Amino acid sequence: MIGLICGQVVHLSAPSACVLTSSGVGYDIELPLPSFCQLQLEHDARIWTHHHVREDAQLLYGFMSRSERDVFRQLIKINGVGAKMALAMLSAMSAAELKAQVEQGSEAALTRIPGIGKKTAQRLLIELKDKLKNIEVAGNAGMPEYTEHAISSDSSINAEVEGALISLGYKEKEAQQAIKAARGQSDDFDDTQSLLKATLRQLSSF
Repeated sequence: MIGLICGQVVHLSAPSACVLTSSGVGYDIELPLPSFCQLQLEHDARIWTHHHVREDAQLLYGFMSRSERDVFRQLIKINGVGAKMALAMLSAMSAAELKAQVEQGSEAALTRIPGIGKKTAQRLLIELKDKLKNIEVAGNAGMPEYTEHAISSDSSINAEVEGALISLGYKEKEAQQAIKAARGQSDDFDDTQSLLKATLRQLSSF
């Protein structure tokens, strides 16, 4: 079981990253969008991973904290919640926010996540309450900051952000509207991470 990967980020394509370890092996890792936004190209990263084995593939899901990975593992134990939905949940809100919403019994907050209807939200609130209460999660609910930018064209940045959101279950029109709203507030987006950060904030307010 691969539980932790340390190495240099050699490729970023939302919501996935390739991390090259000191042994010369590169691992493709899919992350929740807030975790993806913390990575910087050609910088070292320390990523907690969940190794998911299927009949047709072996996949790695990555998280910037062990507690976030623990929450992910509890999510995928619930009937009807696969890795894609769990990533969508941890992209729409932080582990701390998710735990707080579950504790408050906020059905409305969960139904804003793509792929989660009223019945699924009700089941999640019941099943997650005991599963999450013993997991200590960081209280920072905001999107992470970063310093380095990889310059790209607006169209390619838009396309990558839209593709990342669609891969997590957001509808194409919904993703496009959020991107448009984010750019309407500011056009100072030099990389995918900065636009993703602003777009996720727009989606949380819809």
